[in-house]
Amino acid sequence: MKNETDSSSKSVAKERLQFILIHDRIKLSPEEMKSMKKELLEVLTRYIEVDDNHIKVEVDRDKDGMTALVANFPIKSSG
Repeated sequence: MKNETDSSSKSVAKERLQFILIHDRIKLSPEEMKSMKKELLEVLTRYIEVDDNHIKVEVDRDKDGMTALVANFPIKSSG
């Protein structure tokens, strides 16, 4: 049981460190990320109706080390 807890804690710590490193690499503060998300939403809503309660914007890094901005803006169904 302890090994599972240690392993989980290590995994969480590793994810947090990777998150910090990625954000440091793209050099955007949390406020800038929030502002970018808001501006993206403003542009998208000019063309489509977006469910703004379920928007996710993340910076992700794949297994090859490529950093990507991943945005998910759910579109409200039209009927």
